[in-house]
Amino acid sequence: MVSYQRPMGRTVNVAEAKAQLSRLLVAAHAGEEIVLAKNGRPYARLVPIEPVKRRPLGFLRMKLPDSFFEPLPEDELAAFEGAFCTPLAPRPRQRSRRARR
Repeated sequence: MVSYQRPMGRTVNVAEAKAQLSRLLVAAHAGEEIVLAKNGRPYARLVPIEPVKRRPLGFLRMKLPDSFFEPLPEDELAAFEGAFCTPLAPRPRQRSRRARR
């Protein structure tokens, strides 16, 4: 048997929530917690979304040298573009099930 904690805030049945969804959204946006109940049991919680905290760009406290932004030498550029990689061999084609019969 599942035990439920006592819900905080206002409890609203699903049928009532369907009819008053706009009002419930406004109340939730204002900070009120609304518990949606199905057959009298808590089923879901309607709560406001917390604002996203702005994060500073970057995480290292260092300065990049100007050479970092210069174009790469040809050999390094070719390595990044896969010039030194051996290509994969194509997989052999398998016959279809009809052709095997």
